Amino acid sequence: MDDSHSVIGKGEYSPDSSAVLPDFKRDPNAHATPKGAVGADGRVFDLEGAAAATANSPLQRSLKGRHLQMIAIGGSIGTGLFVGSGSALANGGPASVVIAFILIGIMLYCTVHALGEMAVLFPVAGSFSAYSTRFLDPAWGFAMGWNYAMQWLVVLPLEIVAATLTIEYWTKGSINNDAWVAIFLFIIILINLFGVKGYGEAEFVFAIVKVVAIVGFILLGIILDCGGGPGGGYLGGAYWRDPGAFNNGFKGLCSVFVTAAFAFSGTELVGLAAAETANPRKSLPTAIKQVFWRITLFYIVALTLVGLLVRYDDPRLINGTSSADAKSSPFVIAITNASISGLPSVFNVVIMIAVLSVGNSSIYGSSRTLAALAEQHQAPKILGYVDRKGRPIVAIGVASTVGFLAFFAGSKWETDAFNWMLALSGLSSIFTWGSICLAHIRFRQGWKKQGHSVDELAFRSQPGLIGSWVGFIMNSVVLVAQFWTGAWPIAYGNDGPGGQAQSFFMAYLAAPIVIICYVAYKFWYKTPFVRSHNMDLHTGIRDLNLAELIAEEKIERASWPKWKRTYKFFC
Repeated sequence: MDDSHSVIGKGEYSPDSSAVLPDFKRDPNAHATPKGAVGADGRVFDLEGAAAATANSPLQRSLKGRHLQMIAIGGSIGTGLFVGSGSALANGGPASVVIAFILIGIMLYCTVHALGEMAVLFPVAGSFSAYSTRFLDPAWGFAMGWNYAMQWLVVLPLEIVAATLTIEYWTKGSINNDAWVAIFLFIIILINLFGVKGYGEAEFVFAIVKVVAIVGFILLGIILDCGGGPGGGYLGGAYWRDPGAFNNGFKGLCSVFVTAAFAFSGTELVGLAAAETANPRKSLPTAIKQVFWRITLFYIVALTLVGLLVRYDDPRLINGTSSADAKSSPFVIAITNASISGLPSVFNVVIMIAVLSVGNSSIYGSSRTLAALAEQHQAPKILGYVDRKGRPIVAIGVASTVGFLAFFAGSKWETDAFNWMLALSGLSSIFTWGSICLAHIRFRQGWKKQGHSVDELAFRSQPGLIGSWVGFIMNSVVLVAQFWTGAWPIAYGNDGPGGQAQSFFMAYLAAPIVIICYVAYKFWYKTPFVRSHNMDLHTGIRDLNLAELIAEEKIERASWPKWKRTYKFFC
């Protein structure tokens, strides 16, 4: 049965219904997820009800294949890559940056494919927490849902503050930053009020700008490194010899891991968008496979060139007002060093667009996660309010309200506020990705236990079960590395006990929050660990005649020429 014609009940909406803003009245039949139930005593978590609660969503299914592809390609390109890579270069050196981003890239490749396999089969609302609830433990699903929602809630003011700091490149502080906060916040909220279609179209445009900028920088970087810039002079690998390829040894390498993880955060949004995609079985696999090219081209190649063009001891890398200060962006420094007038300003515009793009994604990611949690009785019920245009309007309102924290940008607490918000969001992605890998491992175990084979899967993870183990282990290693570098940071002897304690909590703040959420929910509801033979592997499968559709696609693929089969394998 074609997805675009499948029946989803009274809450179904036309693809263009998001184009009209008024009418915030609640649709009495619409929920982010259908109503679930709790046990008779009000405290026993109903696992079967939670699975049903994420199966069919009346949220608009307006995202098209091109939207998903651009979300996958450019969805997470923001301050982590453009600006945060500068502090990574200063702390670890160019070789550490390349090694860390390759390792995190491999981890993300495995994670996103694991997510893709589950999301194509079960394109459910609030997918990350839903899979943890369904295949691991409802208490862990609760912790992961709030972990992910909190991550995106704080990212909105975080990115708006970053945008105001980018503006300071031109204004030099002559205009109060709060004025820019108001403008950026208004734009981002307005985009999200147009529903998922507004979000998709905005991300499509933003991603194109970012992709063009990165490709342009790569071409320019090759020319500059070969001595083709206005100042001439062949560079080659000179900065890898002097001042060197590594800085601060093995600890410097470990310190880069979390910076790399923050740069990649948002990659998993394609899984969250599956519930609002017209035909996830066809469009989602293509978007998932695009991640390989983004990791290779946009991160590895671009950052290798950055390490060839900028010294890791350049004072501009470490003298920025914060880790969102565009003046400390190694991309801008590389262009400035080449004495190309005007181009640094152009690239700062790109950085500002990238920042607003991530801020736009933050409202989308947090509102959908909060709405799904509400309908599973894991968040206040009002957050599940869905209006007649298919928008979780209350959850969008809450996410937008948190964005007003960005007004700290005009105060004396700007740097402290930014750093603590960064601490809340920085480690959250590691928990999310590790949970996705572990949920996929448990899903495969349940799938096999209940008599199914991998041939029945509409989309199969390319790295497979081994890839999920690799992703889970690597996420665990990053958590250990972050604990070490957080508790004993580089040059921690100069900070004193108070500074060392602050450094640890800023690096590891997300961990105790996750643990508290898990233990409290586990204690209160006494939730069971999900056993392989008890997993619900049927509720929420989008295509009822899945085997027939897979067989048709295999016949179609068999007729493709070799070049097309090779292309489709990667794309």
